[in-house]
Amino acid sequence: MTGEARIIDGKAAAAALRAEIGREVAAIKAARGVVPGLHVVLVGEDPASKVYVASKEKLAVEVGMNSVAHRLPTETTEAELLAKLAELNADDSVDGILVQLPLPKHIDTGRVIDAIDPAKDVDGLHPINAGLLAGGKNGLVPCTPLGCMLLLRQALPSLSGLDAVVIGRSELVGRPVAQLLLQADCTVTIAHSRTRDLPGVVRRADIVVAAVGRPRMVKGDWIKPGATVIDVGINRLPDGKLTGDVDFTDAAKVAGAITPVPGGVGPMTIACLLKNTLTAFHARRG
Repeated sequence: MTGEARIIDGKAAAAALRAEIGREVAAIKAARGVVPGLHVVLVGEDPASKVYVASKEKLAVEVGMNSVAHRLPTETTEAELLAKLAELNADDSVDGILVQLPLPKHIDTGRVIDAIDPAKDVDGLHPINAGLLAGGKNGLVPCTPLGCMLLLRQALPSLSGLDAVVIGRSELVGRPVAQLLLQADCTVTIAHSRTRDLPGVVRRADIVVAAVGRPRMVKGDWIKPGATVIDVGINRLPDGKLTGDVDFTDAAKVAGAITPVPGGVGPMTIACLLKNTLTAFHARRG
């Protein structure tokens, strides 16, 4: 590693979290004869989505959950997809429902997310779960922001009072991670493409969460010395390599701790999906 920053190892953290979930699932099975059920719905043939769904299925089975993937053809209508969700909502053996995004263009994503039972919404995207998060109440939290927070808590002894800048305001990452940082008593700024003097804003931060979807946009000289950097971006370069939203080589010379891409936030996302499924199981079944 060229830099001096401590590398925040998302692979190791995710493996430890999955092992902990596996032990809990085994204990539930021994005590009650049931296991949490995770059902993933995939519509169409998107190559990246197929890889993600296979990975989710495999890791859910590894921790002892009942894992089912519903693979529907591209021409599935919105009405047919909503009927499938109604069926899963009504099935008591299903604890978590995830619809793999993106959906084909003829299906309204918002309507589909709204149709998932909020108690089974392990992606944390239903408006009721978003509202609970905004109000500082317990609900199911989107997996990537949850993973970011677990990595931050591992990297820092306390988050209380720290200045945090979140770059990006998406409903999937930027907004929920900002809410979670607020709940952790950080002083939070949400920055974005219209922010004036973005480098200056980022330079004040003890914590930087980059979730903007632009390769290596955040430069090393934007980082406050000793800051903790969480890079959510996964961008494929023309040569096929993956890179984050942060210029890792330069930022690692300045930061106190930083997540790599790949091997940082990515592995935590699926581990947190399993964690959410376990949370949903406990909330639903006591």
